[in-house]
Amino acid sequence: MGIEKLIDEKFRGCVSVCKDGVRIFERAYGYADLANEVSNDIDTIFATASAGKVFVAVGILMLIEKKILRFDTKISEILDFDLRQIDGNITVEELLTHTSGIPDYFDESVMDEYEELWKDFPNYRIRSNTDLLPLFIDKPMMYPHGSRFKYNNTGFVVLAMIIEKITGKDFDMYLKESIFIPCKMHSTCYYELDRLPAKCASNYIYDEIRSEYRTNIYCVDAKGTGAGGAFTTVNDIKLFWDNLLNYRLLSLDMTENMLKNHSNEEECYGYGIWLQKIESKYIPYFQGSDPGVSFISSYNKDKKLLITLISNYGDNVWQIHGNIVKDVLTSQEKI
Repeated sequence: MGIEKLIDEKFRGCVSVCKDGVRIFERAYGYADLANEVSNDIDTIFATASAGKVFVAVGILMLIEKKILRFDTKISEILDFDLRQIDGNITVEELLTHTSGIPDYFDESVMDEYEELWKDFPNYRIRSNTDLLPLFIDKPMMYPHGSRFKYNNTGFVVLAMIIEKITGKDFDMYLKESIFIPCKMHSTCYYELDRLPAKCASNYIYDEIRSEYRTNIYCVDAKGTGAGGAFTTVNDIKLFWDNLLNYRLLSLDMTENMLKNHSNEEECYGYGIWLQKIESKYIPYFQGSDPGVSFISSYNKDKKLLITLISNYGDNVWQIHGNIVKDVLTSQEKI
């Protein structure tokens, strides 16, 4: 059919498709700055919401490979604040696999919109991982640690706190030095909403009452945390996959362990990354969704197919992604 025809004419954001290491489709749509009609382009820097969890996971696995940390390290061995009702026996691996049971400051099974968090707690105060402590520190455990899978944002905030405690650096600086700079991901960073650099897209939400768009500056953390909030480009995401899957970030064994299913066959989750099971193979992908933000990037190693979609209007990247996968693989079978 052709990839262009699979993309809704109203889509806003960027689409990049690579096959056998070659870009077979790359295009930007819509406005990065709606009021001034500044268009998105391939080098536009986008917010990615929870997609940043994959970077935190790689950062933690690096520390484990250096034997500075262990999978079975307990959070009580590292964190120096009062955990209150939180079980100090939670392990690093349980945080990585969303099996910790730690109270989630944003439980997506209970709250519909991330924006709801800031009704009584101003989002402009969230500029570090510890700034989120008041939102979960007094809550009880959700379930006994290690007993089941449940997607959890707090778990990755705590992983970022562990990085900071061990390295003595802000987690985003550690990720920059350990991942972004070595991978030449020069546009990837955890920017503050009131200090965005050039080329950053604003994120928009449609106001049904006033029939107009508004930005999401009062809907998300002022600066990203371990739970998400990295800004990046489609080209930087390609560089990340290239380095990860060519074992430049982690060893072959650790990379394979990261991309192994550590949950059950329904959720399919590795370490900081989702897995789609197709026949007997797992296809890794990471994704993110916030008000005005939607992102997905997947890599089918057998087919050498990399697909990344980002929208700064919260458009349905998942449906388009699925259509592109089906179209490209069907076209390949016909050859």
